[in-house]
Amino acid sequence: MELELRHLKLVRAIAETGSLTRAAGRLGLAQSAISAQLKRIERALGGPLFVRDRAGARPTALGELVLDRAQVLLPAVRELQEEAVRFANAWEDMHRFRLGGTHGPLLGALVDRLAALHPDEPVSTYTSWSVQEISEMASSGRLDFALIGVCGESPPPAEDLEWRLVGTDPVYLMLAGDHPAADEPELELGRFREERWTTVPGEGCFGDCFSAACARAGFTPTPILETDTVSCAHLVQVGRAVGLCRATMPPTPGIATVPITGTPLSWRHLIGWHPESPAAGMAPAVLMYARAAHAEAARRNPVYAKWLATHPEYGTAG
Repeated sequence: MELELRHLKLVRAIAETGSLTRAAGRLGLAQSAISAQLKRIERALGGPLFVRDRAGARPTALGELVLDRAQVLLPAVRELQEEAVRFANAWEDMHRFRLGGTHGPLLGALVDRLAALHPDEPVSTYTSWSVQEISEMASSGRLDFALIGVCGESPPPAEDLEWRLVGTDPVYLMLAGDHPAADEPELELGRFREERWTTVPGEGCFGDCFSAACARAGFTPTPILETDTVSCAHLVQVGRAVGLCRATMPPTPGIATVPITGTPLSWRHLIGWHPESPAAGMAPAVLMYARAAHAEAARRNPVYAKWLATHPEYGTAG
């Protein structure tokens, strides 16, 4: 016999009432049925769960173990059922997905998953380099979900949104594929003190964090060329600059991504929604899709996938 939730409920009822008779009354069953069921449960679990005498029924050591686990499992299953109902009702009220995010492959991968799994629901996106703008649009109801990134441990900009971690990535160096250091497993930041740097625009403290990392490495970086993703890639490919990128950057012809020794810079991907919006009921599913998209992006970059094997504190949130 396989153990089922109803068996745990029966064991809990006996423990709480102190006797099979009172447990039978609570559960609406005959005492003989309770007694027979308990015997089958005890055979399945390998020993008696209760000591029964004139004083009633008291849990054995094995019974205490089963009751301890039941106290975790039964509320968890109830919460799952309640969440599933809310989730199903939310889908009925949701007739489109409005996503906002910074430019990058993670937003596109999330759109792909939503379009594939919910083909009848339109998906629209709004992109901006400003995480503040995207967050404010989610706060005001113009977006359902905000997919943003923040540097290191920086907090997200909008306190009225519910934020969940999608994943944490190190920041890698982007080098031309024929750069002499392109095949090295990791590189000291100080080796590039004479290089011109490029990265995409953004807000927050990333510029300050990069300058601080360079200072610890013993140099002051030249002014960073901030431009769009395609232009950054071109500048790196032709050897005009060394780039900074998230480790989930997909493999790109003519470009090598290399970890920085000591991982001085990191990037947290977050997804947020307003807790009172219609989207809130769908948030667990959308969060799951976003994390799946992040995990897939990490797998696509073989350099990052190998690096994660020895750095489990990074990668997709669980």
